Amino acid sequence: MKVIGAGLPRTATSTQMIAFEMLGFGPCYHMRNLLADLEHGIPPWEQAVAGNADWEGIFGDAQSSCDWPSAAFAKELSEYYPEAKVVLTVRDAAGWVRSMRDTVWAIYFGGSIMNHLSEVRYQIDPGWKSFIDLMKAMIWEGDAALSGDTFSDEGFADLFNAYTAKVEAEIPAERLLVWNPRDGWEPLCAFLEVAVPDAPLPRVNDTSAFKEGILGGAVAALNGWWDQREAPTGGLHGAEVTQAPAS
Repeated sequence: MKVIGAGLPRTATSTQMIAFEMLGFGPCYHMRNLLADLEHGIPPWEQAVAGNADWEGIFGDAQSSCDWPSAAFAKELSEYYPEAKVVLTVRDAAGWVRSMRDTVWAIYFGGSIMNHLSEVRYQIDPGWKSFIDLMKAMIWEGDAALSGDTFSDEGFADLFNAYTAKVEAEIPAERLLVWNPRDGWEPLCAFLEVAVPDAPLPRVNDTSAFKEGILGGAVAALNGWWDQREAPTGGLHGAEVTQAPAS
């Protein structure tokens, strides 16, 4: 591991992932890795939360990491990989709050369709249940990064600023870059001591893709559960079961 991303979700971590890989620090371990294989990916992170992390087993050949769940352990990873540099992605706190409200926060709170579908999937998909329980422990509960007032915009922004200050206090200044992707390649490349690419820094706004993935995954799980049910032989209140007309 050569570069550790410490930024919160919705601080352009997808851009950061692509940037790290473009600069030669790939593969980059990202939330995509966990979501791609919940069955095998969750248990190692549960061990990490319990204080028994196998970092080599989790990261394999990854040369960089960013986004949750790895960013939640930025301090621990910086100690385990003492030669690695740490990049803390930041953005305007008010903009971060708006982005979180539409995406990550909406999975867990607020009563939106995303929240309700996630709760339905929680009941029928053991992998999703384990994922939600893990993320609650790593993001929202106890002494996690965003445990506190997330319902008011002011309180949510305060949590963002407190997290930034915490990382700055925990990581030695010579190993830490606080980077707003709006500043472009130059500060990142200077910090990592690599050449600035000819290609522009990618601007990945994945809010719509995020929603599609969460909502689509929940609908697919619900459809799969429905297809496997034991269907009744009669209709409601004894009515005959009729087939829908062919289209």
